[in-house]
Amino acid sequence: HISDPSPPVFQAAMLQIPDLIKKKRDGGELSADEIKTFIEAVTTKKIQDCQTGAMLMAIWQKGMVTTETKALTREMMSSGEVMSWPKEWAGQVVDKHSTGGVGDKVSLVLTPALAACGCKVPMISGRGLAHTGGTLDKLESIPGFNIHQSKEQIREILDSVGCCIAGQTEMLVPADRVLYGLRDATSTVDSLPLITASIMSKKGAESLSALVLDVKFGQAALYKDLKSAKELAQSMVDAGIGLGMCTCAVLSQMDGVIGRCVGNSLEVIESLETLKGEGREDLMELVTTLGGVLLKNTGLASDLSEGRKKISDVVTNGKALSKFQAMMEAQGVAKDIARALCSPETDYYGILGKSGKQEELKAPKEGWVLGVDGMVVAEVLHKLGAGRSKVGEDIKHRVGAELLVLLGQKVKKGDTWLRLHYEDPAPSPDQIQQLKDALALGADEPQHKYTLVKELLPPM
Repeated sequence: HISDPSPPVFQAAMLQIPDLIKKKRDGGELSADEIKTFIEAVTTKKIQDCQTGAMLMAIWQKGMVTTETKALTREMMSSGEVMSWPKEWAGQVVDKHSTGGVGDKVSLVLTPALAACGCKVPMISGRGLAHTGGTLDKLESIPGFNIHQSKEQIREILDSVGCCIAGQTEMLVPADRVLYGLRDATSTVDSLPLITASIMSKKGAESLSALVLDVKFGQAALYKDLKSAKELAQSMVDAGIGLGMCTCAVLSQMDGVIGRCVGNSLEVIESLETLKGEGREDLMELVTTLGGVLLKNTGLASDLSEGRKKISDVVTNGKALSKFQAMMEAQGVAKDIARALCSPETDYYGILGKSGKQEELKAPKEGWVLGVDGMVVAEVLHKLGAGRSKVGEDIKHRVGAELLVLLGQKVKKGDTWLRLHYEDPAPSPDQIQQLKDALALGADEPQHKYTLVKELLPPM
């Protein structure tokens, strides 16, 4: 006879897991204690991967009510360490999260702008996967930038600079590390409660005073229509409020490219140009709206309009740029490099490098620019090495594209509208044709100004 060395509590959990899977599979509502049992088993590895996968599939099929999603989020957040901040920072600690976009470099501009307005921003970011870019990948195109920071180092950087952008620490929401990997393997990535719990548990572990969510919809977003994106936004807002965070969401359209560049180092260049006051209108619309919401919700602005103006002012007067330089230095970038990148006249390519080859695409006819299909641009660049298909793959930081036209601009036949930056292997003729087809031209000038921000939740 060989005795089971597992503690009685884990033996009980193992016996209970099949019952919990069956309950959810049959459409039952899991109690807070049952969800706690499941997450504890996942975190302590006292559950088989096949059982975890079965539970994920049951959740995907049957969904979760709001109370279940809140409980799942809270238990995942509590599966590891939760950050703590000095009392004098009460009400100042903020962050934002985007559900992913093409050319979305908002974090690189907004984070230092919020710090310049008096906030503390402990931004825990991720890497790119599939067609969406990752903030960490962009920052790692800067020589010396270290995204690996302990919670103690993050606190020191927040104390001295006011903002820090880093990767998830080993002890932050360990349950999500397990579930995130298995969601891809079990085709449950698009489950609304699982998306909500994954995102909001990590934000909850940051112990934020206020959080703003940029939830995308459109042809280059996870959710194609406003209705489904609003359902996700509401689910995340409810979960955030359930964790004690003042949480709001911005619903923004994601059909084209945000700003003018797509690709890691090119997006860093555009972010620096934006921090020097040269940002495109669509990018600044997102930066000032998301930042304005946070300043209003922390009491640093009386309303959204004042908050947007404060964010705009620190970008145009150079205070946000100074914070970005200080953050780079605090996270390992040599002072001469950080200073050079933030100087008025910068040889960006001399510091960040440049892809070995470029190709310019010409407008096939005269017309007004009606749009550029962002998903097509992102997918071609992904295949050329700018993105990864699975976690851990290397990427080519210098591969990307510059969009040289604006929505509503009139172009002549033969005008350059896109500059492609690539390395070996070169793009195939089919990929070049896909990019050419991404440009939509019309005979008539567009009548309405295009804005990305469509709705705030809750309304302000």
